[in-house]
Amino acid sequence: MRNFILFIRRFFNLILFITLEIVCLVLIARTHAVQGVDLISSSNSMVGALYQKQNEVVYYFELKRMNDSLLNENKKLQERIVGQQQWERVKDTIVNRGFRASDTSVTLTYANFIYRTARVINNEVSNTDNYITINRGSADGIKKNMAVISGAGAVGKVVSVSKHFASVISVLSEKQPISAKLHDGTFGPVVWEIGKPDVLIMKDVSQEVKIRRGDAVMTTNFSFLPENILIGRVFKVELIKKNSMQRIYLHTAVNFRNLQYVYVVENTFLQEKMDLEEANK
Repeated sequence: MRNFILFIRRFFNLILFITLEIVCLVLIARTHAVQGVDLISSSNSMVGALYQKQNEVVYYFELKRMNDSLLNENKKLQERIVGQQQWERVKDTIVNRGFRASDTSVTLTYANFIYRTARVINNEVSNTDNYITINRGSADGIKKNMAVISGAGAVGKVVSVSKHFASVISVLSEKQPISAKLHDGTFGPVVWEIGKPDVLIMKDVSQEVKIRRGDAVMTTNFSFLPENILIGRVFKVELIKKNSMQRIYLHTAVNFRNLQYVYVVENTFLQEKMDLEEANK
């Protein structure tokens, strides 16, 4: 108590001055409309600036959660798109009969896909065969041979799995060709041009096929990836005189130098398909 009284006595003049200033400001705000509006406006500006700074800090620390939320939303959209494509294909192939893929009374010729989100924690782009490490493993349902894509396009295939992590061989790999198709349905393998992380090549395309810069090259249903995933876009076409065929150069749909989030895609019929094909060998 004694210290408090000493504090008041020591700063009495300053405390009195601040108190009188506050009283004056309140009286002015209440009795003078113009000055009152100015004071309130200034106060609102200061509070608004403080809230803005607070929001910027909160926004920064919430970015990870927001990214995860966006990934989950994208995953749902991907699944809806696949479902819609399946519905349309069924309507195209069976006249005047509509049903959904869940109808087990018919045989459907396409696979069902399950999408799982994952974050890239390591990524290679400069080796002959490049690998990506993701933060999902067997505990999350990840298995060997599952396809990996991003929101932009094709990424690669899972080759090994631990409990909490998985290794993916990317399309930037000498031993990971992709079955691809052009706009007219012409298909063939797409391979990586070693040393260039944003260039792929589609070889031995017939001269009869008309190709233009910007044409999309997509995955086929022969690929380990889901069908109609963007692989890249044409930026150069070269005529090979030796065999009179065309060589197509693509810019990868995915920016592998800045790959952060991916989707691991499970084809629920893949193992059955692989077992059957293995039995025929």
